[in-house]
Amino acid sequence: MNTLDFNKRPEDTRVVVAMSGGVDSSVVAGLLKRQGYDVLGITLQLYDHGAAVHRAGSCCAGQDIDDARRVSETLGIPHYVLDYEKRFRDAVINPFAEAYAMGETPIPCVACNQTVKFADLLATARELGADALATGHYIRSKPNPSQSNPKRRALYRPIDADRDQSWFLFATTQEQIDYLRFPLGGMSKAEVRALAEEMGLVVAQKADSQDICFVPQGRYTDVINKVRPNAALGGDIVHMDGRVLGQHEGILHYTIGQRRGIGVATGEPLYVVYLDARGRRVIVGPKEALDTRRVYLRDVNWLGDGTLVEDAANGFSCFAKVRSSRPPTPVVLHSDESGIYVDLLEGEAGVAPGQACVLYSAQGADARVWGGGFIERSERAPDAEASLKALLAEPVAA
Repeated sequence: MNTLDFNKRPEDTRVVVAMSGGVDSSVVAGLLKRQGYDVLGITLQLYDHGAAVHRAGSCCAGQDIDDARRVSETLGIPHYVLDYEKRFRDAVINPFAEAYAMGETPIPCVACNQTVKFADLLATARELGADALATGHYIRSKPNPSQSNPKRRALYRPIDADRDQSWFLFATTQEQIDYLRFPLGGMSKAEVRALAEEMGLVVAQKADSQDICFVPQGRYTDVINKVRPNAALGGDIVHMDGRVLGQHEGILHYTIGQRRGIGVATGEPLYVVYLDARGRRVIVGPKEALDTRRVYLRDVNWLGDGTLVEDAANGFSCFAKVRSSRPPTPVVLHSDESGIYVDLLEGEAGVAPGQACVLYSAQGADARVWGGGFIERSERAPDAEASLKALLAEPVAA
């Protein structure tokens, strides 16, 4: 039986497995080998700087490459290592630092999937004559019955909601989805680790990789300072009512919604409401100023059966996540002369530019991924929005 939906025997189906050196991708390789597929393992060397090579939670660095090689030996599959360091630096690390310097909250995992993994590695898999590229992501893919082309596939949330990685994969194009396979979408993490133990894989109890895998000891400010030194320039901490409350040592040390560690004390709880990169100002205010009702999107990737303009022109009711760890909530997607925007029917607090807004058909495990986009800007409640716009319109002292 061909579990990957190809009309031929598994032994006649070549699959490249993207092996990061972690337990998930290792089990994917083991499962496909066990089912009789012609499996090739490929590991990308993406970075190699000091402590990041051996720290727990890294991926695609020195120790991880060794782990992937050992797993491949255990499984008896060919294994190749490709040096993608320059591509990863240009496509992921540098844009990550640039976005932070502009006051955004970027998602490097999305950029990595968009460029290095699902573009460059996918092209390599095709060159090797592979029928599919398989990864260890927790997301489901299956044929789309609404399309006449049997090769068209659709994305769905995984069975294990705690491991849902669909938020990081919203930018996957239709062409890529048709070629990719995600064998772990119907499994739990516990089941995956149990299989790794059963297969005798050395990574069975290895720690999971972190979101920002290329940052040594989690100090992303070190990476940003190397790429964009000006991001560390100081400035004012300003209340939404215009009062200057103190100074900061660089907006890269702050995130929208932050309360602790702001560096000022006024006797009232304050939150970071906005990062003014142009004026090098950290703007703070009360909690209610974080309440967001609308977000405008850029670089929207639409995976619906119709076109984005057609579906959204009259308001497209669906569900959305603006954080990877939050469940989808009701929204309405719009498209008009002002652009593509989403009305958050239940509101959201602390939405930052650069984050993703990912759209779904429903809230549960059967939810199809409609796509999504990056948040370009957000709109708060009217009073807070008016105060912020007035403050930003004021000239900033040199």
